[in-house]
Amino acid sequence: MLLDADRFRTVVAATPLVSIDLIVRRADGAILLGERLNRPAQGYWFVPGGRIRKNESLDLAFARLSEGELGRVFSRDRARLLGVYEHFYRDSVFGEQPDTHYVVLGYLIELGGGEDLEPPHEQHGRYRWSTPQQMRADEQVHPHSLAYLEALA
Repeated sequence: MLLDADRFRTVVAATPLVSIDLIVRRADGAILLGERLNRPAQGYWFVPGGRIRKNESLDLAFARLSEGELGRVFSRDRARLLGVYEHFYRDSVFGEQPDTHYVVLGYLIELGGGEDLEPPHEQHGRYRWSTPQQMRADEQVHPHSLAYLEALA
């Protein structure tokens, strides 16, 4: 279910949003990051993901988000839940106000040696694969994405 902009602004201002983040790790340990085009976290390198829609099961949301964010459908049973995270932002898709609060289900997807992805560019302008060490050293990798590294250690 998609909301018009006015209703969605009201929701963002009044409630947390529930989302799924897709932490994709290659066989060599590198993690997929995309440079965010939109607020919140605009301009930062972030793992792919997105909101769960009203009346959408977790399995359907996972399949939709993996296709839209990674260019390929993955089933949720292929992934491992890393944990539940809270993301707080001082801005939102609407600008500086309202702020945004997400409750995020972080899922790890492990790619096999021959698997590759061709993610679309609607949410992220560029993509890159980064090792955990490279992620920690880069100030443009968002702290919310860095938080997943602890669960991967």
